[in-house]
Amino acid sequence: MRILGIDPGLQTTGFGVVDMDGHRLSYVASGTIRTTTLALGDLPGRLKMLFDGITEVVARYQPDTSSVEIVFVNVNPQSTLLLGQARGACITALVASNLPVAEYTALQMKKAVVGHGRATKPQVQEMVRRLLSLPGLPGTDAADGLGMAITHAHAGAAMARLSEVGTLQRRQHAMYKGGRSY
Repeated sequence: MRILGIDPGLQTTGFGVVDMDGHRLSYVASGTIRTTTLALGDLPGRLKMLFDGITEVVARYQPDTSSVEIVFVNVNPQSTLLLGQARGACITALVASNLPVAEYTALQMKKAVVGHGRATKPQVQEMVRRLLSLPGLPGTDAADGLGMAITHAHAGAAMARLSEVGTLQRRQHAMYKGGRSY
């Protein structure tokens, strides 16, 4: 399974693509989409650039699924709003490309990759490098994108199993409710 991870940002969005074969992860690609060539006030232009960039990454690497970082509330509400719009452009590009989208917080990603939620950016970079056997450190935004893909690789299988259990429990409940016991 090929997984695309996205770390959304209005100025710089990081992405990472990994292949998962059983429990083995292998690096495919990573990078950033930068909107800094546009004026700060050109929000529609920046959002279009993000949408087009994610669409291009999906077309080039053909992932089977995706994961995106959930935005947390910053001290500055305006920054949170802008980041949310950047995230929305990324998710819209993924959905428009018919990809399933999973969402994880930065805390969940740091726990999955480093082992604790207060990990620093350099710690995430180093663990991503080790987990994917990279020859050097990826950039911070690309490392976060790869971290999102790694998180989904680890959590996605567990979540699929939980979903199967939930479906089984709903079926059992429906059978018992109908007066039948099997």
